[in-house]
Parts: sequence; C-alpha cells; structure tokens
Amino acid sequence: MPPADRPPTLVLLNPHAAGGRAARLVAPLEQALAGSAARLAVAPSVAQAHAELMAQPRGARVVVAGGDGTLQRLLPVLLAQGHELALLPCGTGNDTARAFGVHRLAWREALTIALSAAARPTDVGEAEHDGQCTPFLSSLCAGFDAAVAARALHAPGWLRGMPRYLWATLVEIAALRSQSLSVQLDGKPVHEGPALFASSLNTPSYGSGMPVTPMARVDDGQLRLLLAGRFGRAGALAMMPLLSTGTHLWHPKVRCDPFREMQIRSTAPLPLAADGEVLLASTAVTVRVRPSALQAVRQ
Repeated sequence: MPPADRPPTLVLLNPHAAGGRAARLVAPLEQALAGSAARLAVAPSVAQAHAELMAQPRGARVVVAGGDGTLQRLLPVLLAQGHELALLPCGTGNDTARAFGVHRLAWREALTIALSAAARPTDVGEAEHDGQCTPFLSSLCAGFDAAVAARALHAPGWLRGMPRYLWATLVEIAALRSQSLSVQLDGKPVHEGPALFASSLNTPSYGSGMPVTPMARVDDGQLRLLLAGRFGRAGALAMMPLLSTGTHLWHPKVRCDPFREMQIRSTAPLPLAADGEVLLASTAVTVRVRPSALQAVRQ
C-alpha cells in the first residue's frame, strides 16, 4: 500500500515488556511522534492490546514496542486483521527482532524504519494440539527447551536476556527428564525414541540470541526442526555451550532439518512453548509453516 494511502500507524507499547523497563519509552515516544500521523497506545493488558488492534482499519501498520512474548500474544489478531507489523524491540528475548535485522538499532533509528520502510512477506509458524491452534514467529519449543522457557518466567528479576535463560537451563538440568518421541517431517519418520527436545524454528536464534539454526530464514517457506536425542545430565550440560555458540550441529545426537509440516507424538505430556510463552503440555502436536502469511518490516 502506498504511504499516502496507508491508514494511520499505531505504535502499540507493552509497558510490562523487559520486566517493566519498556514503560520508560512512553514519554520519549510521545515526544517523537508529536505532529506525525502515528498514534501511541499503551496497552497494559492483552485485552486492551487486542482492542486497539481490532479498532484499526484492516491492513494498518502496527509498530509493536515489546519482545517476543508481546508479539506472540498479538500475532493471532495481527494475522486475522491483515495488519502490517513493524518492531520497536524492547523485550527480553527479541529473537524475532534479530531475524528482522532491527535488534541492535537505537530505538529512534528503529522507529524511523518501522514508520517508513516497506513491509515484506514473512512466514509464520503454527502449532496445533488438543483443539488449539497457536501461531508463532520465532520458535515452537517442545520438550526440555520449553521447560526452560517455563522456568525462566520465575528467574530472579535482575537477570535479563541470555543470562536469564542460562539460569533456567541449569536449574532445569538438575530435574532433567527426556521424552520418548515419534517425529515425522512431511510424512516421513525421522526419529523414534528418547529425545531431549524436538523444536521448530522460523528464525536463526531462540532463547535470547542462541544461534541454534543459523540456516533458518523467515521468508523461505519452511521451518527447521532442531532435535536433540538421548542426553543425560552431563551430556545436556555439555551441550549448552555448544548451543550458545552455534557449534552444536556437528554432534551426532543433534539434527536440523527443513520441513513444511511436522507431527510429534509423545508417550507423556510434552512441555510446549511458542516464542517463549508457555502452552499446555500435550502428547500430540502438529507444526506447520504458513508461507508469507504476514507483511512485516525487515532489514
């Protein structure tokens, strides 16, 4: 849509993002947007954020000021309304912002790009289980890493970013449990037996910047399976530095494969998390890609 014909832009800020530090942007954003066609809305609750999105004309541009968790909660409405997405990264994880090329920008530079740059077709992942359908932009974790995401919610408040996830990882290793999984990619069996996790990536990183699937792209029409097989506590602990540095893919118990649809079956309820947001555990989940489902501003 040409800029002259585009509906007014909504800048939607989650004041709870990054442990409440995002609220510090309210006054600077009001000043930066004064006299522009963009409007700032501060949404302390998911219900308020959804109401703001629903009030926008279909196909409007929405600049989300928050992190991956904020995006995950807003994504169903963004997709349903056909809104364009731009990011002002101010969350804890920011893996979607990394994939969009705006993570390291100062907020004023990121805002300029978010307000003026063209949007491009962007893939979205989708997880279906127990009658629920959850879209995601960065990752769908299944197993140990989903349990880590749940544990990170209770990390000490002074921890942020990757240190928060590393703390949660160490605590979760102490209570390590692997699952017996059956995994199929595009109808073909690829794993049967114990596994630490079988997660799906749309972005090159997750867990606040761990470069676990460096070949992943948000516009290639596919997702990436990251599967870790049977690991004990010592093996899982040794794997963490490899995941953090992107040197894990050589390991014989790790595989990374592209797919368009994946089925996971588990003998026990499998922990799940979409973009770091904890979902109900399930014994069966289907993950698929929705190619070019979202228009998003990316560098």
